Amino acid sequence: MGGTVTAVSRSGEHDFSKPNEPSVRLLAGLGVEGDAHLGVTVQHRSRVAQDPTQPNLRQVHLIHAELHEELAMAGYPVEPGELGENITTRGVDLLALPRGTRLHLGERAVVEVTGLRNPCLQIDGFRDGLLKQVVGRDEQGNVVRKAGIMGIVLEGGEVRPGDGIAVELPEGPFEALERV
Repeated sequence: MGGTVTAVSRSGEHDFSKPNEPSVRLLAGLGVEGDAHLGVTVQHRSRVAQDPTQPNLRQVHLIHAELHEELAMAGYPVEPGELGENITTRGVDLLALPRGTRLHLGERAVVEVTGLRNPCLQIDGFRDGLLKQVVGRDEQGNVVRKAGIMGIVLEGGEVRPGDGIAVELPEGPFEALERV
């Protein structure tokens, strides 16, 4: 099971979108070098306000390029990095991965999946109505979040568009992803 990195992005500011880069360096235990969410403890502003000592389970944000295609078909064209992701992927069903999955990116980097991104109202500030496209409900009324996954960096390394992604599932029983 594997896929490909299609884009990498980062921003040193707490902006909604992140510009694409030729490569990004992942730093073990910290996140994406030069990104505003880099750190051992939480960097997301609303979470810092709640408790700045909580661990940063959101060091790296990954979104599948297939979501961009789905959004474009619904009338919401979105480019890689515009939803704030650091790594855009293709060929891996990110949302179906269990917690603890390890994604081997490029030659050395390893990201452990911690949970789902919980998109907020800022997404409607980017494109009005977009929040309803990435958060919905299934037939049983459960919330479905489609805006990507979050992870922590276990092993650092350079990641570039075109790099392969190898998926290493954790030992069972699998835990479904929850918002982090």
